[in-house]
Amino acid sequence: MRFESGEQSNNVEDRRGSGSGRGRRAGRIGIGTILVALVAIYFGVDPAIFLNSAGVDGVPPGPGAGNGQRKAGEDELARFVSMVLADTEKTWHALFAAAGRQYREPTLVLFSGATRTACGVGQSAMGPFYCPADQKVYIDLSFYDDLRNRFRAPGDFAQAYVVAHEIGHHVQNLLGISSRVQSARQQVSAAEGNRLSVRLELQADCLAGVWAHHADRARSVLESGDVEEGLAAAAAIGDDRLQRQAQGHAVPDSFTHGSSEQRVRWFRNGLAGGEVAGCNTFDGGRL
Repeated sequence: MRFESGEQSNNVEDRRGSGSGRGRRAGRIGIGTILVALVAIYFGVDPAIFLNSAGVDGVPPGPGAGNGQRKAGEDELARFVSMVLADTEKTWHALFAAAGRQYREPTLVLFSGATRTACGVGQSAMGPFYCPADQKVYIDLSFYDDLRNRFRAPGDFAQAYVVAHEIGHHVQNLLGISSRVQSARQQVSAAEGNRLSVRLELQADCLAGVWAHHADRARSVLESGDVEEGLAAAAAIGDDRLQRQAQGHAVPDSFTHGSSEQRVRWFRNGLAGGEVAGCNTFDGGRL
């Protein structure tokens, strides 16, 4: 990917090594780590729908995740993540304005190990996640080691997809989709609730593709091979692939984020069409 302006977001809160739990907000990524735990889960709501329980919503961390040690190249990666966030802000501001709405920018929190959130305890074991209660995206950068090494999904666009997917959840929150899905899940069976969760996650994949579509049209951010990197990342974290790796077989009724084929298809839909309306995973279309 290329971000010619090098612009970074002002909405990055760096808690790696801070020790205080407050971190700091900075366009230029600073230093920090926090190992703090909260006690209560946000208003008793099932955290699975909001904390997107592991690794870009579903990927378990590797044995070295969240050990609190700064690794070589991590600050460069933090700057890249901040540039991706800045680009999502430009895109979603424009798309919301075109629809007569106002986009509220989320905050991206860098942490190591564990951190407090308005949704409860945030841990690296959850992988990247979005908390609607404080409108923040939380990322332990060690996740990217797993994405590259364990799941064979390297590349900067694969890393950008991680951020864009979580920003997709923020867009869903602003549009009221997340709260409606959560209310619906509380009234149906566990299997049907999982299917609703899958639809929510696939929509976030599609919205990530919408961002990439418009970012490339407006600022030519994509380079040769980037699309393949994004599709590989989406495929690597499908429920079916992860379950086969963990237990030798897949159980579709237990899916919460979608199969590899589904995630690739919806990400590709958003990337090709660039239309939020084209990301309606809840409208009777095949999953």
